[in-house]
Amino acid sequence: MDMKTPLLTPLSLLLFFLLSFSPKPSNASSLVLDTDGHELQTGVGYYVFPVIRGRGGGLTLGASRSGTCPLAVVQEQNEVSNGLPVKFSPADASTSAVHLSTDLNVWFDAATICVQSTVWRLGTYDETVEQYFIVSGGVLGNPGRDTVSNWFKIEKMDEDYKLVFCPTVCDTCRVICRDVGVYVDGGTRRLALSDEPFRVMFKKA
Repeated sequence: MDMKTPLLTPLSLLLFFLLSFSPKPSNASSLVLDTDGHELQTGVGYYVFPVIRGRGGGLTLGASRSGTCPLAVVQEQNEVSNGLPVKFSPADASTSAVHLSTDLNVWFDAATICVQSTVWRLGTYDETVEQYFIVSGGVLGNPGRDTVSNWFKIEKMDEDYKLVFCPTVCDTCRVICRDVGVYVDGGTRRLALSDEPFRVMFKKA
């Protein structure tokens, strides 16, 4: 009995190749988006607003608890205030977009009365109120042991975002890993490490 070899039609060939070669997975889900649904870009200014309204406005610089430099990172009391725009710079300088769970420098695009940078960093432990506050005066770039206190991350929290301090720029350093929240200090809303995350969104300035 003659055995005929089945012929592959152009359509079956197309299906074969589509099933054989799956596309590379997209990393779109790891990108941080602004309020317009666009990717956050490095070096571009964004206002950081609270998701829950009625508890203050955008972020800005304010007086430290000691009243001296460096300035503290605080939240505007007035919820309609934009605050100051911040910029993001990843430890991986080759990327132009801001990704979740990556080490970032965060700094205000503004001049201050203190002769220091506006790069965020984790301040020393304040024993009087048992808090770690977020302050300015950090170093931009140069990831490593000497700058470990200057790196933050953006993480997803349900459908919102939160800020986290958990730097991974130093493999041999012992670091604190905590969410960034708001500590109400009299009439000032200060950013500090907290068990209650500060849910935020980002609007292009």
